[in-house]
Amino acid sequence: MPHPNSGASSSRSKAGGRNHRTIGTGFHDPPKRRHPVPQPSGISMHLPFLDADGGTTRRFGCCASSKTDWRSRLIGINSPRMETPTVTLVIPGRNCEATIAQCLEAIVPMLDHTPLREIIFVDDGSTDRTPDIVADFPVRCIPGGGRGPGAARNVGWREARHPLVWFVDSDCVAQPGALERLLPQMADPKVGGVSGSYGIMNPQSLLACLIHEEIIQRHRSMPLRVNFLATFNVLYRRDILQRVDGFDERYLKAQDAELSFRVMAEGYDLAFEGESRVRHYHPTRLFSYLRTQRHQGYWRVWLHMSHRGHATGDSYSSIVDHAQPPLAMLFVASVPLTLIGRLAVVPAALLLLLLLAQLPLTMKLMLRRRQPRYAFFAPMSLIRAFWRGFGMTQGLLAYLLSRAEQDTQSGEEN
Repeated sequence: MPHPNSGASSSRSKAGGRNHRTIGTGFHDPPKRRHPVPQPSGISMHLPFLDADGGTTRRFGCCASSKTDWRSRLIGINSPRMETPTVTLVIPGRNCEATIAQCLEAIVPMLDHTPLREIIFVDDGSTDRTPDIVADFPVRCIPGGGRGPGAARNVGWREARHPLVWFVDSDCVAQPGALERLLPQMADPKVGGVSGSYGIMNPQSLLACLIHEEIIQRHRSMPLRVNFLATFNVLYRRDILQRVDGFDERYLKAQDAELSFRVMAEGYDLAFEGESRVRHYHPTRLFSYLRTQRHQGYWRVWLHMSHRGHATGDSYSSIVDHAQPPLAMLFVASVPLTLIGRLAVVPAALLLLLLLAQLPLTMKLMLRRRQPRYAFFAPMSLIRAFWRGFGMTQGLLAYLLSRAEQDTQSGEEN
């Protein structure tokens, strides 16, 4: 299942990546599979319990708080000769004049007291005041070419001068300690990347709160070793990005999951640190959000066709989540059965299953937040399942068409 807010990237483009064709649906041909997908690895350990704004309330087990300074944890208490690795921050953005100033105001001070040494903003074809705003900050502004968020991030990390690359979206505002809390995970050479969690910048919106609380609820149950990293707040080793050739620019959505799978295929672990948080402007318009979810559904089909073994769930979502969009499409297909006597029970049963699938997470949100308004998560999530399903249907048809065309071309060449 896609991240509830994934795809609402700070870099938006109508252009595709490399070697693509436009399909009639407005989407683009996806990539061919480039790497085998490893079995998910990970260990089950307790994570911080997060408040609505991402705040930590308590920790357990090996995550218990320590008085050890983060620098000592990173370089080793008994290893004074080792140097703290330095960091380049890459921010992709397109037409983000409403949020980029807040983003940079929170991050620029980190240049003075953290291993952050440079900030790169990749302008992915902005037509508003974004470049003028960025020019007021000590930031390298590089043109991205308007080819989408994956391409913009690739432009950024390839220009990076430091061994660690931190990606943050332009509609996110880093909280104090966001970078420092990611760094200790990189002391383990087996860890190729580590991501953090969210805070919320627009709690006045019910939709934004529903999206945010779902994310936090899922983050609460994630282990320290995961098989998926989102790019709104993630730290990667530059040499690993170079080894796997960075983000696959042909994916207009789900680039983060696709990169995660290839990094794992190289033998590296992926880590999650819930105490590292960036506050985010979550979507506030339902139709815009649902349209993004449809696009996510489309690209998830290509993702799982290219990287087999992840369709039944991952560190962020379960098989119940992944089953809802196909179940929604089965319900749509079965609606005509309501006209055929006893077979009318089929669509009724499918709809009941969909409704029941919304209850566990809805109840968790209501019990944790103790606010009745979170009951609205159930209808929102139900509607979202249909939109994701529509996108998956488009993706499956496009995939089958693409395979048929490839087979025809291969036959002609032979």
